[in-house]
Amino acid sequence: MTRVVLFGRDGCCLCDDAREILQRVRRRRPFDLQEQDIDRDDALLRAYLERIPVVTIDGVETFELFVDESELERRLDMVSTA
Repeated sequence: MTRVVLFGRDGCCLCDDAREILQRVRRRRPFDLQEQDIDRDDALLRAYLERIPVVTIDGVETFELFVDESELERRLDMVSTA
């Protein structure tokens, strides 16, 4: 199953928006969704602080700052047919 990770932090409204889009798309195109709180890991905090939310699909950075819903669906379709 495709693994999608949302890197973010509590209190981030852009992260909340990204989460809503991911959950909405997940109902139509199932994938394993995991969240990583960058405040819990110094390396993640350094890597992503100015860029959150960051979304990866199977380990590949796909979105930062915002998630385009139609592009997310397109990329998930590409992964599922690969």
